[in-house]
Amino acid sequence: MAGRGGRLADLFDYLAERGADAPPATQAQIAQAVFGEVQNDADDATVRVYMHRLRKKLDDHYRDHPPAPGQPMLDLPAGIYALRLVGAGDGAPASAPGALPPPTRALPPRSWLALGALALAVLLALAFVAGGWQRGGAGGEGNAVWRPLASSQRPVLLVLGDYYLFGELDPITPENSRLIRDFRINSAEDLLRLQGSEPDRYDNAEDVGLNYLPFQSAYALSTVMPLLRAQGHSVEVIPASQFTVDMLATNDVVYVGLLSGMGLLEDITFADSSLRVGESYDEVYDKRSDRRWISDEAMRLAAPVFYRDYAYVSRFAAPGGAQVTVIASERVTGLRGIGPIVTAATLPDELDEAAAGEGFEALYQFTGQQGADLSERLVLVRPRTGVTRN
Repeated sequence: MAGRGGRLADLFDYLAERGADAPPATQAQIAQAVFGEVQNDADDATVRVYMHRLRKKLDDHYRDHPPAPGQPMLDLPAGIYALRLVGAGDGAPASAPGALPPPTRALPPRSWLALGALALAVLLALAFVAGGWQRGGAGGEGNAVWRPLASSQRPVLLVLGDYYLFGELDPITPENSRLIRDFRINSAEDLLRLQGSEPDRYDNAEDVGLNYLPFQSAYALSTVMPLLRAQGHSVEVIPASQFTVDMLATNDVVYVGLLSGMGLLEDITFADSSLRVGESYDEVYDKRSDRRWISDEAMRLAAPVFYRDYAYVSRFAAPGGAQVTVIASERVTGLRGIGPIVTAATLPDELDEAAAGEGFEALYQFTGQQGADLSERLVLVRPRTGVTRN
């Protein structure tokens, strides 16, 4: 409930071992027993922050796993450092007279609410697209990229690249709290691991249950979704952070998004390829030829100058027979431009020839200006036979 390992779990264990009827612990006792520190100040911010985080963990747990009627719950009442049982004994509800109040959920800062509203607006827009907005493109079974999907009997899992956010919470001055995107941290489990290995850097970090979906995914999705619907597929849409390997046993997979949002699919996609994604995710390089394709969109997007961005397209058979199709890019311009190309009724000759085989991968260069894709050029295309087991 409190997480696997780390100081948050140690705090929970310490309070649990004291028992539900024990007097509240003091900050000094917790600082010494849990954090190995001798408290010199009258007020210990570390203890307060961790108590705040543990309260939220309990709140999240009971939100996701509501207790049965009459079943007691654990609570950390505000203002004291002790675990208590709520609704125990005679089965009275937590709100009954004389009972301790139920756990409370800290309200997020206003900017987090705004982010949630923005994410909801994006999802509504994507739902509109998924609902059947149509535009010109390949009909029926589609072009050579999509024909293996048309003949498959599996449902399609449409995976959208998303990003995990964690918070740095300041319970004393909430306006100083902030959301952080760290490429090393793509899940709550990653955050717990780094809190254990790099406590000085991540001790104040908190899983706040937020992922964000780049709006730019809608550019490619607006062409891909109508094609999948035209093929008559049953399509389920999930974020990449929820994708697991066992989903390949029963689904074909289509990924749409940025290279940096692929998560586990990045390892699967490039397992038998000499191509790799650079650490900044603005670079694709080829171990075979030592060539590199680097987007400079981030540095030039705001200025009225030309820049280059790159999009990656691939289709291959995963172990077990799942067809995996990837439409990704380093930055926004590539994702905007690649969708209409790979869903068109007629593919460029070289791409069409490669896509007609068992599998292929291709890299497109886009020339852009302030987000608009002005021209494109195929810079790499070659066959691939599938992902092999290591």
